[in-house]
Amino acid sequence: MTSLSKPVQTPPTGHPAYGQSLPCETRTAAHGRRLIRDALGSWHLDGLADSAELIITELVANAARHTPCPSIRLLVNRSSAACVHIGVVDRAPSRLPVFSPAGADDERGRGLVLIDALAERWGYTLLGSHPQRGFWGKEIWAELKAAL
Repeated sequence: MTSLSKPVQTPPTGHPAYGQSLPCETRTAAHGRRLIRDALGSWHLDGLADSAELIITELVANAARHTPCPSIRLLVNRSSAACVHIGVVDRAPSRLPVFSPAGADDERGRGLVLIDALAERWGYTLLGSHPQRGFWGKEIWAELKAAL
């Protein structure tokens, strides 16, 4: 587990990438928000924290609600100087996200709508493969554009 409780010198892009494996539960979102805020702080991108925290909260909630996985992996990295990549990896590749705007009276179903509004782009990536068993997992991700 990566801890960012101490100030560290980090390059503006590339490594280090930060990640934690945690239980697939809605309360894991609190750990995700802390991870996001610490990583963005180390990159001097604190201005993205509110949007990034909302995104990780929605991604964790979706994993907890829609997958049977006992654990998930939270990820944050800078894929370029202008891009922060936020992801949640689970082991349920057959349960892909479905973007469908919620009705006015719906109590759920707004998570991907929020992510779509906040992120530069978002999607999913199927991970790993086995000739007979197919893919072993997926990453649902969103990218935020950093002002340079």
